[in-house]
Amino acid sequence: MRHRTVGDLMTTSVVEVRRDTGFKEIAKLLAEYGITAVPVVDDDERVVGVVSEADLLRKEAAQLDPAGLLPILRPRPADRRKAEATTAEGLMNGPAVTARPRWTAVEAAQVMERHHVKRLPVVDEAGRLVGLISRADLLRVFLRGDSAIREEIAGDVLVRTLDVAPGAIAVHVVDGRVSLKGTVERKSLVPVVVRLCQGVDGVVDVSAELHHHLDDTPVAPGTGTSRRAGLAT
Repeated sequence: MRHRTVGDLMTTSVVEVRRDTGFKEIAKLLAEYGITAVPVVDDDERVVGVVSEADLLRKEAAQLDPAGLLPILRPRPADRRKAEATTAEGLMNGPAVTARPRWTAVEAAQVMERHHVKRLPVVDEAGRLVGLISRADLLRVFLRGDSAIREEIAGDVLVRTLDVAPGAIAVHVVDGRVSLKGTVERKSLVPVVVRLCQGVDGVVDVSAELHHHLDDTPVAPGTGTSRRAGLAT
């Protein structure tokens, strides 16, 4: 099994700015390239922060209402400093939350969720900028065709990883939803099959109707030791 990595999915042509890049130049870059944020790098191309649309909008939100109808905002000191900033160094959020090229899409998605960000600068071992990964980039794993998903499950997961006999489990994939029907040697293998199939890139859901030859699950005291072939779902 091979998961698509951040390095496979990231954008390598990244718009970046320096610490001393001015407010208006940043706004111009966001509009020109149709992006919502830019990484800030130092002279060695190491990422030191990120400036987003939200950071720029603090200056607009801090302005007085010309009509005098809106209440005056009382921003926090940190937000006030950002509203008064004129360069990337004052506007940026730092240190930046970053990703590594070798990360899986799952790792990057979890970091985005944990830190409530929409994109991650991708850096090498020295912290230098090598790309940018966004939510949209991560969602590309779900664009895999059903036939590619089926081939990976039938070949890589079942035969080569779990040593299931070819044809013992029928695999059907429709719109990323996987259904499994067949027989495995041991009952304990059923959750393993399902879990590995769920981890295949592009899989949306897995349903399983799997029989087993041997029930090798632990027996509760006093329930006997009889084992029979059966169905596990």
